[in-house]
Amino acid sequence: MNIGRTISERRKALRLTQQALAEKLNVSFQAVSKWENDGYNT
Repeated sequence: MNIGRTISERRKALRLTQQALAEKLNVSFQAVSKWENDGYNT
């Protein structure tokens, strides 16, 4: 299992939208989307 899938599954289990999670983390919803789709390079 990859980290993006883990983030997505956990977010959905908590019934959060990408926007809601982004607001809690003080990041953009685009960042959350990239994390979930493994498009974010660190």
